Amino acid sequence: MKSTTQLTPSLLLLLTLNTSVAIAQTPRPTPPTRDPHTTGYVTATELPDATNAPPHADGNFILGPTHPPAPETSPQPNFPQGAVYEFTLNSSDSKLYPGIARDPGTFGTPDPKDPARLIVTTSHPAPYARKVTVYVPKQYVTGTVTPFIVGADGPDPTLFTTLDNLIAQHRLPVMIAISISNGSGDAQGSERGLEYDTMSGRYADFVEYEVLPRVEEQYHVKLTRDPDGRATMGGSSGGSCALIMAWYHPELYHRVLTYSGTYINQQWPSNPASPDGAWEFHEHLIPNTPAKPIRIWMEVGDRDLFNPNVMRDNMHDWVLANERMAGVLAARGYHYQFVFAKNAGHVDYAVKQQTLSEALEYLWQGYPLPNSGK
Repeated sequence: MKSTTQLTPSLLLLLTLNTSVAIAQTPRPTPPTRDPHTTGYVTATELPDATNAPPHADGNFILGPTHPPAPETSPQPNFPQGAVYEFTLNSSDSKLYPGIARDPGTFGTPDPKDPARLIVTTSHPAPYARKVTVYVPKQYVTGTVTPFIVGADGPDPTLFTTLDNLIAQHRLPVMIAISISNGSGDAQGSERGLEYDTMSGRYADFVEYEVLPRVEEQYHVKLTRDPDGRATMGGSSGGSCALIMAWYHPELYHRVLTYSGTYINQQWPSNPASPDGAWEFHEHLIPNTPAKPIRIWMEVGDRDLFNPNVMRDNMHDWVLANERMAGVLAARGYHYQFVFAKNAGHVDYAVKQQTLSEALEYLWQGYPLPNSGK
């Protein structure tokens, strides 16, 4: 039997820091600072410094260099605080992800015949144990069907606190949050890379059939089957994974929130159906596919990642990838909001603290809210 734990805020912070260390395994060069008005970038509205984009406006926006935390990201003593639980999911429990790992200190080499393919010879089967952290708001009534949000690279205490405050203010529906840690490692040849960078519906299937039933059973909650009441979110490869989940399973998810989305070529093993990995989203998939019922909020920093590995395929610029995403989403008529943040790095925590409450409000537009008089 798997153990279930109710977490304290200090333990959540420690787990988050450990997760961040695990993600940042591959050394990366210092990226250049990009100008949001660069030729070829989308036309965007420049906002007064220290302010957010309007929470109900589609389009492109530029944040100033100062990123004060929104009050909603800090605990408010007069608002109800939800319960946070945790259980362990082992690789031996999974039919979809039995586990792989890349040897420490190794990466891969570009295919001399195709620089878009990375040859990795040091990846092998390996077990893992991951944590699944579940936030249940105080206002949840046992037995009622509820919307929810699934997040990558968990746990995410900032999300849980923000939900406490926005739910209490009737700015969001009462919802469950399910924050799933990755299976370890980063990029090609790792379990995290396999889960988050693969262009298929496999990770959404993993969540649907191996995570959500456990959540419902262990915490006596009922999660909606309505895709309009289901959201995904993540940063970096967790962000591209969030869109991958909705893209390949729009019958499951309609809402996507990403910070510094890895919409670049990082898929491994190579797949002829999507040879350029998540770069395919803005290169072929979104431009050449009828618009899907997906609402997306996305952010990138002016010092976001640029060419972080040995590949020289012109598909490893995070800023350009997100700019291109904004362009094709607009051309296809999607409801989206794109935020370009000045003075910001990759998955910049200060930017997340500034924008998360606004991003969540934008994301959940159109979903019924509780009666503000109750």
